[in-house]
Amino acid sequence: METVCSPQTSKPSSHKRHSRRRDVPLTPSDPQPADYRETMALLVVFAILCLCCWASFYFILCIINGSRSYEWNCRLVTLVHGIVAVCITAYIGYVDGPWPFTHPGTKNTPLQISALVVSLGYFIFDMAWCVYFRTEGPVMLAHHTMSILGILLTLWLGESGIESCAVLFGSEVTNPLLQTRWFLKQTGRYETPLGNAVDVLFVLLFVVMRIFVGGTMLYCELISPRPRFFIKCGGVAMYALSWAFMVDIVRFAMRKSKSWHKQRVRKEMVEANGHDGKMD
Repeated sequence: METVCSPQTSKPSSHKRHSRRRDVPLTPSDPQPADYRETMALLVVFAILCLCCWASFYFILCIINGSRSYEWNCRLVTLVHGIVAVCITAYIGYVDGPWPFTHPGTKNTPLQISALVVSLGYFIFDMAWCVYFRTEGPVMLAHHTMSILGILLTLWLGESGIESCAVLFGSEVTNPLLQTRWFLKQTGRYETPLGNAVDVLFVLLFVVMRIFVGGTMLYCELISPRPRFFIKCGGVAMYALSWAFMVDIVRFAMRKSKSWHKQRVRKEMVEANGHDGKMD
């Protein structure tokens, strides 16, 4: 059985290692120039097509849900992308393979490329929407920027698609809960047991996936000789961004804890006195 971060089951000789690294071109699959240009052209067309599909989906929602705000419809698009991205990348990691903790830096597969291009189209759409409506802060804009650059770099190099899909899975797995929380607020159902359950599950899932699992993934990425230096730098940047989000989540958890404590005290006073009493 392989360990979590075991890069290979058998180590090649030092001569083979040095020879392989010396002869590796910028594109690891070593395509012919014409084939490489054709592949890149197809990826550009595919990305533009995905961008148009996400934008069209948003405009259709705006027509159907004319009574709702633009942000409501954009978050519906975000919710759909999160579900689609999680399902595809989960299949890639757990079924199609390879395992990202033991095989980082391997050549991209067609399914990995498809998942990354679909998400690339979404991130470009959402980035443009956020900039136009000025709804997000610098941390979220930095997240979208690094996601776009990371996907572009992975597609350009033709490798490290498996760890990029793993990062995409970890980033999007909490997204449906985040959007559900926003929709509950907009419909006046946030201050309910369902809203509390969504908050608790979101915080737990974020800490487990983005901090602990993400930290393990980054460690395996850094100790492996296969991934390129730029990919490793991108992994460090994404993990640092996760900690920036974590600071906001800790603040939110502290406020939520105080709110629950006040509600519990108020409930105890009502049960004891029959009224709320004076609350400072």
